[in-house]
Amino acid sequence: MSIPDTAIQFGPSSRRLRLQTLVWLRWLAVAGQGATVLVVAFGLKFPLPLVTCAALIGALAAVNFLLSVRFPPTYRLEPIAAFAVLGLDLLQLGALLFITGGLANPFAPLICVPVIISFASQPLRHALALFALAMMLISALPFSPYPLPWYAGDAPTLQPVMQLGVWFAITSMMAFAAFYAYRVSQEATLLADALSATELVLQREKHLSQLDGLAAAAAHELGTPLATISLVAKEMERELGKDERFGEDIQLLRSQSERCRDILKRIATLPSESEEHMRRLPLSSLIEDVLAPHREFGIKLELVEKSDRAKEPVGIRNAAILYGLGNLIENAVDFAREKVTVTVEHDASKVAITIEDDGIGYSPDVLQRIGEPYVTNRHRDDKAGGLGLGLFIAKTLLERSGARLRFENRPPETPGARVEIVWPRHRMEA
Repeated sequence: MSIPDTAIQFGPSSRRLRLQTLVWLRWLAVAGQGATVLVVAFGLKFPLPLVTCAALIGALAAVNFLLSVRFPPTYRLEPIAAFAVLGLDLLQLGALLFITGGLANPFAPLICVPVIISFASQPLRHALALFALAMMLISALPFSPYPLPWYAGDAPTLQPVMQLGVWFAITSMMAFAAFYAYRVSQEATLLADALSATELVLQREKHLSQLDGLAAAAAHELGTPLATISLVAKEMERELGKDERFGEDIQLLRSQSERCRDILKRIATLPSESEEHMRRLPLSSLIEDVLAPHREFGIKLELVEKSDRAKEPVGIRNAAILYGLGNLIENAVDFAREKVTVTVEHDASKVAITIEDDGIGYSPDVLQRIGEPYVTNRHRDDKAGGLGLGLFIAKTLLERSGARLRFENRPPETPGARVEIVWPRHRMEA
């Protein structure tokens, strides 16, 4: 019932950076750098190596134009290609800062931007390589012999201590922002992958529940060719039935065709006889459907019904609820020592199902993060199994059906874990 954490992997392909995104960011950088140089050179009239600055900005614009012409807008960069593109951005910006004052330039912190983009979108090893390149460039900026563009004869200079302080400020900001971007991106990727897996599981469960209708359709479609085969078999039996070479084979062909026709007839009548029974499911039948696959694993399954069955809710068969409850019970069986207790209670306003095991319970750190994708286990021992993607899928599907879930440990005198699932009664019957 559960799905291993490694069963479905979407992450590597989903983290490829779209070239068009970098192209637009580069055009923004070209426009910003060009406007800044023009304002400083012609607006403020500060001395500036205008030709060199124009050459660096023009080179970035030319490379950007070639990339936008060479590749389609939907092209996604391989990690090594993305590293090369972002590395080129770093080198161009580092060179521009180097000839305009180094760390004294107030735009020096912008050198963090390509690194942050890399940590948010690229594999860790490529992002770390770009971080190392950025560190080398930042470390080279204090040695710039070029003064900051300023009023003639009054160019500000940073003392070594201030240079060191600015270096530490930029470095720490880059490291913190890169780590933050990486963590947020990883969590978003895990969540997207887990939700995709949830949709796949739900589609599979719905597909299984629709097999009876597909069988009926198949029986209807096969009826005509099977009738033709039976007719031809009868004609062959009439002509060759007394032939010693073919008689027995023809009789066998006819008998088997008749058998196939009887089987298809039973399949075709199944939906009309049991469709309503299969579509509508009382709560007690739902619980039995969920418990049945787990009775043969050496763990006692005890069902406690606190309410009258005569007043139990009856709802439409829901693949999401069946899968979600089945996964929770499977986890309880995996961790239980001897017994799993399922308590069912309902009244006019709510339906509650509580699943308890006599195992080791949840560790405090896991209890705080329960239901997140890829939480690994309860305790680090030989009996602890996975509580990752499968549990996340179960929790997501049950919450979509209107349920509220609470995970907790039982009292110390009766150790174990407890999961409580509560629906508004009208949602359970919907």
